[in-house]
Amino acid sequence: MESINFIALDISGVTYLFLVGFVGGIVSGFIGSGGAFILTPAMMSMGVPGIVAVASNMCHKFPKALVGALKRSKYGHVDWKMGIIMGTSAEAGVLIGAHFQEAIKRNFGDAGSNLYVSVAFVIVLALVGGLVLRDTLTIYRSGSQQEEQPGRLALWVQSIHIPGTMVRFRSLDRPISILFTIPLGFCTGLLAATIAVGGFIGVPAQIYVLGMSSLMASATELVIAFVMGVGGTIKFAWGGYVDIRLAMVILAGSLFGIQLGAIGTTYVKPWLIKLVMAVIMLTVLVSRLFIIPVYLTQLELIAPLTDATITVLRQVSFAVMILALLLGTAIIMGALVRGMRDHAREKRLAVAS
Repeated sequence: MESINFIALDISGVTYLFLVGFVGGIVSGFIGSGGAFILTPAMMSMGVPGIVAVASNMCHKFPKALVGALKRSKYGHVDWKMGIIMGTSAEAGVLIGAHFQEAIKRNFGDAGSNLYVSVAFVIVLALVGGLVLRDTLTIYRSGSQQEEQPGRLALWVQSIHIPGTMVRFRSLDRPISILFTIPLGFCTGLLAATIAVGGFIGVPAQIYVLGMSSLMASATELVIAFVMGVGGTIKFAWGGYVDIRLAMVILAGSLFGIQLGAIGTTYVKPWLIKLVMAVIMLTVLVSRLFIIPVYLTQLELIAPLTDATITVLRQVSFAVMILALLLGTAIIMGALVRGMRDHAREKRLAVAS
């Protein structure tokens, strides 16, 4: 196996990772995704090879996801049956995705792995982030209070009856065929193992394909992340790709942040969860776009860039990543403070009356 060079860590690097983990934890607790669309690019912006960032992210993810799932379960948001069934099928996707990521690393080195992860991020972020943003804006402009009603696709899925495959899920209050949940879980695991982001598929799939509410989907995805995170960590660790230092520092920050994120979901309207997803996804997309030419140069796929140009692209990419962290945190914390203030005012009025 090719030797893997882990980056050197100083106090500034540890501080940065802790803060990134804190923000990733807030986002994870709030929207259900493991926060990898922040954490993986953030580690890569420090010079961590793509496959190491993916592997270390999966390592930190499963204990954090378990904490978040238990926290959200107290509020009645978690469908454990759905999470375990989809998580089990996600494990198959994790194993295949990990093999694919390792093959890219062996054949094209760090630059190839970095390019693959970045391009995959841009494509997935554009598709899913654009869909979620459009849906959020439509709901907000219409002022509809029925944003959690299943769409046409979900209604069709719920109408299909396949004998011997029907399972009743609490989050849907009806039985659906597990033949629909299995491919969704598999795709979630495949994406999680290749770029450490399964929530991109898992949360929107549960909302738009199965018809779950955004609150239930975001919480149940934490169960899926835990199940597939265990398998992914073992697989990548066996190949020597997990940097336990990165995983532990990020996990320390995440365990603080995820508590705030989970609490925040009890005070906000469901459409705001979708807004946070869309804003962070599209901002991170821009960050990855700026760094792709650097990897193309390293692979000699385009005309060489000057050192000065490469430095500027790296700095801009890093700055946009910081902006994504700040935007996500500001929206979530602002919503949390407003929600707690409104809740306190309602209690005072109820007591006074």
